[in-house]
Amino acid sequence: MKLPKLPLIVRILIAIALGVVLGLVAPGWTVRLMNTFDGIFNQLLRFFIPLIIVGLVTPAIAEVGSKAGKMLLITAGLAYTFTVLSGLFAYGFSSTLFPAVIDSGSLDALNAGEVKYPEYFTIEIPPLADVMTSLILSFMLGIGIATSNATVLKKGFEELKSIIVRSIEKVIIPVLPIYIFGLFLDMTAAGKVGPVLKSFIVLVGIIFGMTLVLLVLQYCIAGIVAKKNPFKMLYGMLPAYMTALGTASSAATIPVTLECAKKNGVKEEVAGFVIPLCATIHLSGSTLKITSCAIALMIMLGMPIEFPTMLGFIMMLGITMVAAPGVPGGAIMAALGVLGSILGFDAQLQAMMITLYIAMDSFGTACNVTGDGAIALIMDRINK
Repeated sequence: MKLPKLPLIVRILIAIALGVVLGLVAPGWTVRLMNTFDGIFNQLLRFFIPLIIVGLVTPAIAEVGSKAGKMLLITAGLAYTFTVLSGLFAYGFSSTLFPAVIDSGSLDALNAGEVKYPEYFTIEIPPLADVMTSLILSFMLGIGIATSNATVLKKGFEELKSIIVRSIEKVIIPVLPIYIFGLFLDMTAAGKVGPVLKSFIVLVGIIFGMTLVLLVLQYCIAGIVAKKNPFKMLYGMLPAYMTALGTASSAATIPVTLECAKKNGVKEEVAGFVIPLCATIHLSGSTLKITSCAIALMIMLGMPIEFPTMLGFIMMLGITMVAAPGVPGGAIMAALGVLGSILGFDAQLQAMMITLYIAMDSFGTACNVTGDGAIALIMDRINK
């Protein structure tokens, strides 16, 4: 009898638990062996990031550009605006609250630990291009394909996208728990894991509360525009929220989100257009999580948090979120390049970001799909 496949979050939690427990008793050679594996996998990730950007952003821009109708442009603009505003909300909330609940420099041990377990050997896999080059190339190609009706090139990039998504699903995501196991094995063996786990638990609770506050704000905006009771509309989206919590997939929740939007008074033709589109281009919850987690780690490491830098990060993150594939952890995979190029996150910090993000994947997705209903309400009012 075939055993059921464990959800990614369960595998991640098991990996963390095993890493912490075995890190207390594992011999040094085991830790070094896992560090060697993690080093190779990190090189593979660095190589893969530009391919993710070019392979996912290019067809996304080409698809939107080729359907440049008024309704689509307004919906895409609203989705991007909501995403950026959620990032700014996360910045304001996190930079104000986190210093009071998180000790600045509490993760200095990550860089200053006395016990080291060096890799046995390293393999360099240089990326084909840096992140900014990949983004500019994606914009140039995506806009060019859309404006010149380059059908052959468009089909080629759609096929490249399917290869990239399959690589994420079949290679990157399945190996992630092993990568995270190695990270926590090393941190435990080196005596660094205590402050990390304590901070992670606090963050998960706070960020969950932030997603709820964000939804209230989004529906207040939608309620003002649509001239409807925002709390009644938000309550009407509860089935979609609960479904997304269970599936952790915006795409799988589309039928429920559609029904909730229509029960909230959105016309069927508007809901049928806006909801499926926003399931792929509106990721307010994901942006909030990534921004908040990044700020938390920066505080714990004593890194400076400057608004101009964070604004640029949030605006670029909003663009990369459009290209996030519909697989668990896809959004954080697409965001790794921006985290590294703008915020300077190294491999260890990126691994922590992946761990934190996937630990909260379900309620981030729930925030995304529930926010789709707010955009649908606004679009319904605009189209009256």
